[in-house]
Amino acid sequence: MPVRRLPSNPNLDHLKYQAKDLLKDHAARIPAVAQQWREFHPRFAKATDAEIFGAHLKLSDAQLTIAREAGFPSWARLKRHIEKPTLADKLDLPHHERIEDRVFRRAVELLDAGDAAALRDYLQKHPKLMQQRVLFEGGNYFRNPTLLEFIAENPVRHGKLPQNIAEVAKVILDAGAEKSALNETLMLVATGSVPRECGVQIPLIDLLCDYGADPDLALGPTIVHGELPSVDPLIARGARINLPVAAAMGRVKDVSRLLPDADSDDRHLAFALAAQFNRVEVVRMLLDAGEDPNRYNPVGGHSHATPLHQAAFGGFVDLARLLMERGARLDLKDVLWRATPADWAHHEGRTEVEAYLREQEAKRSKPK
Repeated sequence: MPVRRLPSNPNLDHLKYQAKDLLKDHAARIPAVAQQWREFHPRFAKATDAEIFGAHLKLSDAQLTIAREAGFPSWARLKRHIEKPTLADKLDLPHHERIEDRVFRRAVELLDAGDAAALRDYLQKHPKLMQQRVLFEGGNYFRNPTLLEFIAENPVRHGKLPQNIAEVAKVILDAGAEKSALNETLMLVATGSVPRECGVQIPLIDLLCDYGADPDLALGPTIVHGELPSVDPLIARGARINLPVAAAMGRVKDVSRLLPDADSDDRHLAFALAAQFNRVEVVRMLLDAGEDPNRYNPVGGHSHATPLHQAAFGGFVDLARLLMERGARLDLKDVLWRATPADWAHHEGRTEVEAYLREQEAKRSKPK
């Protein structure tokens, strides 16, 4: 789920009121609030709505949820961000300008300049850089990157990459990047629009895989983010086509083959992705297999919304009709903006699907 980004001048008292309101909404058993707790409170990551609503919660639990929703690991870290901000806390700056360590920042500057020779010499003089990470809070990814992860330009910092970025990346890889950084960088490259636009996405994917990055770990996020040009290169490097991947790509035969042995997590994600990409036949298969049309999407799959929200967002009328026929609720609101599927359709200018959903709302609101 995207974080709820703090305003430029956040108010701690206002955030405290949000935490109190969250407890009130929990007591009112609002479905979107259950999803909010599930997403951002570690105690409830796998809990059902009933388990969440049945739990005794304290103000400290709500404050932790609010902090993590804003991209901070704890209420104390959020409080420090507001009361004693440092350079790293200036969320309006691009990430490289928020780096407080001058040595690390210089390495990023050489990377961005495409100066492979100077970067090689610099890493030889400062070998500890290869084990170092920088801390960024207030976002939902790129929170603790190594130097290697900056090659992906994801999140966008300049909107471009040097044409020799693969050579620059090789300099860093040869200096000894850790395995977790390899995998994270591959995911950032495969899901990033800037590497694709600069024509370096596939060369970087191949380079990172040559050095041991696992394409399986990048394939799921790549599909969720809709960065489909990366899919075939990752599969070519050994990424497996599992049920969520097959569902997103509309590979009906593969879905039919994989569905019987898939676990509940894979089925849930497959359902979310099939709705996201308007794979109507796959959605039908998953509904027939028992997937709930009113379950919020899972973590890592636009978890702030339901499949009907996705249909509305994309303007997928046939998909919306199918979900409605199978009992999808029109009144469920997304977690971030508290909007219904019809509201989403209106916001995106999807007039046909909005008209259909409003018509269904009117029919359901008539007294029997």
